[in-house]
Amino acid sequence: MEQTNLTNQFLIAMPALADPNFVHSVTYICEHNEDGALGIVVNRKTDVHLADLFRSMNLEDADPEIAAQPVFSGGPVHPEQGFVLHQPAGDWASTLRVSDEISVTTSHDIIEAIAHGKGPERYFVALGYAGWGGGQLEEELAANAWLSGPVDSRIIFETPVEQRWEAAATLLGVDLSLLSNDIGHA
Repeated sequence: MEQTNLTNQFLIAMPALADPNFVHSVTYICEHNEDGALGIVVNRKTDVHLADLFRSMNLEDADPEIAAQPVFSGGPVHPEQGFVLHQPAGDWASTLRVSDEISVTTSHDIIEAIAHGKGPERYFVALGYAGWGGGQLEEELAANAWLSGPVDSRIIFETPVEQRWEAAATLLGVDLSLLSNDIGHA
């Protein structure tokens, strides 16, 4: 099977996808190769706020407006690990430049900078990630569990959370409300 590289693409859950971790989810794929894929779900708010992260890292005197921002569930794998999707790339200790536009950083220095209003211009903070072993994502795509398509960073950083699933599908010209939950069944 030919390897498709979905790095810097959205994975949009099909309406029939029943896995509770991914129902109506939009996942930004940060890395995809023959060994598997890593993505961050961008439309699952948690009850955690940046203030909680700042406290756990002993970051005092954080900007209250920044501290009130939500933290998202990036996926079910390593939910204790923080991931920051951001623009511009910047100069952080542990950054993967996914595209010319979006990077992902896992080091504490970016959280410290965000707490003090010195972080990247646009950012999205998540705990955990979505992961697939080699060939697994391709199998799920072949089984019509996902749509894949282009990324518009405004969906990650600007679109209201509850609209991201439909907005990502709209980039492909797909109206998810018109899709049956029984795709592929006569």
